[in-house]
Amino acid sequence: MAMHECVIATPVGSVRIVHDEVGLTALTRTDAPLCPPSTPLLQEAVRQLDAYFAGQLTAFDLPLHMTGTPFQLRCWQSLTEIPFGETISYGEQARRVGNEKACRAVGGANHRNPICIIVPCHRVIGADGSLTGYGGGLDVKRWLLAHEQNVIHRK
Repeated sequence: MAMHECVIATPVGSVRIVHDEVGLTALTRTDAPLCPPSTPLLQEAVRQLDAYFAGQLTAFDLPLHMTGTPFQLRCWQSLTEIPFGETISYGEQARRVGNEKACRAVGGANHRNPICIIVPCHRVIGADGSLTGYGGGLDVKRWLLAHEQNVIHRK
């Protein structure tokens, strides 16, 4: 299966976007050199990310092709159901995927989320409201949550 990728600059650093014939497979932070989008799907992903960062988009509409265990897939799907600008706890996410005692497992699945920002694992926080765990770093998680709050309060 052919893979296509680009690397773009964003307010949270450079990110690599990858897709196959089905949909996006990855969006990760990277130190790789910038590389422009060369396919219609990459161009649309960049357009939507730019609109998100400009505060003009609150919901992504892109085909995704995520591979993982059935539990990981349930966790990642549940992330896409958290509204823009809102947060839930790991316990709440565990309850939503059908196992309220699986907080740690949910955290592990979120850590392996291959499509950051678009599949918004940054919207899951500790039960006490603390910003716990984020593969991209807590500074990025803090920035993304603040950005979403700023957009909501601007409207």
